[in-house]
Amino acid sequence: MARVYVAAGSNVDPLPHLELALQELARSFGPLSVSAWYRNQAVGFAGDDFINLVVGFDTPLGVHDTQRRLREVETRCGRPRDAPKWAARSMDLDILLYADLQVDEPQLKLPRPDLLVRPYMLGPLADIAADLRHPTAGRTIAELWAQFDPAAHQMIAVRPAQR
Repeated sequence: MARVYVAAGSNVDPLPHLELALQELARSFGPLSVSAWYRNQAVGFAGDDFINLVVGFDTPLGVHDTQRRLREVETRCGRPRDAPKWAARSMDLDILLYADLQVDEPQLKLPRPDLLVRPYMLGPLADIAADLRHPTAGRTIAELWAQFDPAAHQMIAVRPAQR
């Protein structure tokens, strides 16, 4: 079994889409650890605010099968497969960490490189995995989050974490 952490975000009717995504993720992967939900501005394009969170779960699936399953959940949440990268979306699910696996492929890079520079990924991950050691940075998620400048990208909690 591998412990996996996935960022989830939406800025198109985000609350019901995130609820649906959590239901589908629980159906696919079993019990979830769910961070607080945070509202923040869109990054990379002008658009409505996003709601972002991070989920953790254990899976016997390999990393590519896990990624395929996440894409299926995105589709069930209304995201077309040909959606542009920097645009509004009903659901975005990105693997941040898959155990301590390191992958460098065109469609998959792990640990996710922007985890260390995106507060809407790192902050929610710290909610549910503060003591986890980042596989390449060599520091805990709490240590990495403590050094992050929270003023650089405001996040407003909209729901508490669920264990």
